[in-house]
Amino acid sequence: DAGQQYDSLFDGVLKLPESTLVYPAHDYKGDTVSTIGEEKSSNPRLQVAGRAEYIELMANLKLANPKMMDVAVPENMRMGLNIDRQCEVATIAPERIIADNAEGMVIVDLREEGERVKSGVIPGSVHAPYSRLDQHLDMLRQAEGRDVVFYCAVGERSTMAVNIARDRGVSGCAHIPGGFIAWAEAGGNIDRV
Repeated sequence: DAGQQYDSLFDGVLKLPESTLVYPAHDYKGDTVSTIGEEKSSNPRLQVAGRAEYIELMANLKLANPKMMDVAVPENMRMGLNIDRQCEVATIAPERIIADNAEGMVIVDLREEGERVKSGVIPGSVHAPYSRLDQHLDMLRQAEGRDVVFYCAVGERSTMAVNIARDRGVSGCAHIPGGFIAWAEAGGNIDRV
């Protein structure tokens, strides 16, 4: 119901701090993460004068129901990170990487290309998207004697990547908690793609 959507958005979600991370469910532009502030300024469906206009806008979109929704929703409800495994993952603070100038480290960017173009990258990092991590494990196994440090946008994919890589024989794995956002907030250099 569009009225309930409006109430949920405008009386709830959009009142959160503008820096609050949002993970859009639609991903129609290739963006997998945004903020409340970005959505308020750039999402055309949020540029309405009030509830009635929002309801009318949504009614006139005439969108079909998403395919496989009856399968996807229950599946998504039972998935997620195993918090016990997440707690076992080695971390390395961005400040330490900056101080050590990434000496003895292979920095691995797990984000998709659209995220890299939008936000930039850690200088010297290797691109190995999480969705295709298996294709890069042989290369990472050859980084003998160097720490393999994964990062993504906020630290979720990198947490899982450490477990995957470790289980597949890659030693010395860690990740940057807070991901690229933490790197930028720590004042780390950023290269543009």
